[in-house]
Amino acid sequence: MTTSITIDDDGVRRQLADGTEESVTWAKLKEVAIRTTPEGPWKEDTFFLLVAEGGGGCAVPAGDPSADDLMSRLQSLPNFDNDAFVEAMTTIEDGLFVIWQREG
Repeated sequence: MTTSITIDDDGVRRQLADGTEESVTWAKLKEVAIRTTPEGPWKEDTFFLLVAEGGGGCAVPAGDPSADDLMSRLQSLPNFDNDAFVEAMTTIEDGLFVIWQREG
């Protein structure tokens, strides 16, 4: 269960109810994907997965109030795949959609 999500110029941090924290900095961001499940509409069914270089990262539920700010930042990344984003956000099935990868 999420207690707070912070999105700022350094990166993204998600504080969980058990006290653990997931985080990724923009500088270390390697990949962004959207994970969809058939759980909706009564449960969260779409998550942004932000993967850090070397492992780790952060998951942000699309229904969280911070998701709009996150989307604005993600869509400004070079080579953001808007078609994959639209496909992910309109599916109702299990899926994993890579919407951005760092080049190189």
